[in-house]
Amino acid sequence: MEIRRSIPAAEDLERICAWIERDNPEAARRVAQTIYDGRAKLKEFPGMGRLSHRMSGRRELMFPPLPYIVVYQVKQEAVEISRIFHGAQDWP
Repeated sequence: MEIRRSIPAAEDLERICAWIERDNPEAARRVAQTIYDGRAKLKEFPGMGRLSHRMSGRRELMFPPLPYIVVYQVKQEAVEISRIFHGAQDWP
């Protein structure tokens, strides 16, 4: 199964890493790698995230102890990453 990410999801990850990088470049790289590795697992296990109660038809993949949530949708031909949010962020 293919993994696709939306432009807003790519921008979310870029913004997250830029924010962290201001204080700790190595931590920014670790966060990016953790999120990248986690979303790669969706290729084999698309149902591993919990069903979203905030966005209908979506699932949420979390990365404890990181506070980030990848919101995605499983389609027949691909897993589509919609957004990446901070857990404390107010999002739909």
